[in-house]
Amino acid sequence: MPEDSIEHINFEEINDLAISKPLVSHMYTADPSAHVFNGKIYIYPSHDIDAGIPFNDNGDHFGMEDYHVFSMEDISSEVVDNGVALHVDDVAWAEKQMWAPDAAHKNGRYYLYFPAKRASGIFQIGVAISDSPIGPFVPEKDAIKGSYSIDPAVFEDEDGKHYIYFGGIWGGQLQKYRNNTYNDNNEEPSAKEKALGPIVALLRDDMLEFAEEPKEIKILDENGNEILAGDNDRRFFEASWVHKYNGKYYFSYSTGDTHFICYGIGDNPYGPFTYQGRILNPVLGWTSHHSICEVEGEWYLFYHDSSLSKGVTHLRSMKVTKIDYLEDGSIITIDPYGIRRLID
Repeated sequence: MPEDSIEHINFEEINDLAISKPLVSHMYTADPSAHVFNGKIYIYPSHDIDAGIPFNDNGDHFGMEDYHVFSMEDISSEVVDNGVALHVDDVAWAEKQMWAPDAAHKNGRYYLYFPAKRASGIFQIGVAISDSPIGPFVPEKDAIKGSYSIDPAVFEDEDGKHYIYFGGIWGGQLQKYRNNTYNDNNEEPSAKEKALGPIVALLRDDMLEFAEEPKEIKILDENGNEILAGDNDRRFFEASWVHKYNGKYYFSYSTGDTHFICYGIGDNPYGPFTYQGRILNPVLGWTSHHSICEVEGEWYLFYHDSSLSKGVTHLRSMKVTKIDYLEDGSIITIDPYGIRRLID
């Protein structure tokens, strides 16, 4: 639910209707990236704080400074806060805004990927390393070469290759890039032009750099045409995530100003992905950001809303709910405050 409508909300009623409760209530957490490592669930969210920064479309009020890692023995068990895993003060190249992270595992080591702003005000993506899934993580001295924008998400394919997805418009600065090159004069395409797509790159075997030039992903409509920038209900805004189900690649993302989590299906990690519908209807608060994780043969959506803070957009709480698939592989749309229903 967009923030401009919260004055009409009965928060007790919303919480009663909500299909899930905040996973933790002692702090604000958002953008939860969930993984199963060694049979245990680990969640890598943003850590929301009230930084006292005025609201704007660039998201400057999202002034996060560190990351905590949370763990669960199973999907219904207690959630354990394992403390600070990485702080912005530990990152030599970063000044502020430790936004949505993700993590990956390879050969006994764990890698935390995170966006942050340099002193120049430009977002890049960094990586930090640990021998434990809960950290602490030791960051590389500089950001990943050629990285930009926000919302890194890492997908491990069945052949062991890892792909990193990233990008977000508006505050995420993706609109300033064309062909991986920044130009401050660049802006979003006009409504009838093709929408900007998320970015993907294969990671090097050491997980520390790109193994190739990043590529833009195409999201197609039902007729095989690229979705247009003015199609705000379906175009990519931020919050990339990829998972694989029955041999198909599912690319899911947030539409931003229309507040949906949508998805497309493709035949390889690079896409193109054909739009299929919505996974999650709007939540309380302006942002919507998620991950999808298989736990003991069932699939779960990790997401956030602003119910605990009574609608404060930059003070969010992570949640989880089950995903259901139909026989054709489509996902049943989830209403976060009511019954699940199929897309019309």
